[in-house]
Amino acid sequence: MPHQRALAFDYGTRQIGVAVGQTLTGSAEPLVNLRARDGIPDWEQIGKLIQEWKPDVLIVGLPLNMDGSDSEMSARASKFARRLEGRFQVPAQCIDERLSTFEAKQQLRDQRRTPGSYRDNPVDSLAAALLLETWLASQPKEM
Repeated sequence: MPHQRALAFDYGTRQIGVAVGQTLTGSAEPLVNLRARDGIPDWEQIGKLIQEWKPDVLIVGLPLNMDGSDSEMSARASKFARRLEGRFQVPAQCIDERLSTFEAKQQLRDQRRTPGSYRDNPVDSLAAALLLETWLASQPKEM
């Protein structure tokens, strides 16, 4: 399996967190939180990120219900993934993101960040990094 670079998106209607990672080290790091209007991003900003990082794959978090069933947001996230793939001609995959935002907030609490600061400093890019790490861990190890 060749080395792959990935951009991950934690899709939301007001914010979309973005992270970058790669299979060589299996690591991911938060990049940026993008504003969205009713789930519609600034496609030009996303295009610039794709042009800069040249990912081989795009990963989109799929916010399933706790029982694993689709939610209204999972349908919107799937549509976002299809649009990414169509606009930028880069394969997009959706992965289960249940609890990634919860885990991101917990990590920040552990760093003594207060819940009130999430509005000023959203956790979306950290959540994107966590879901990307999950995807990276599922990939075949390179030799």
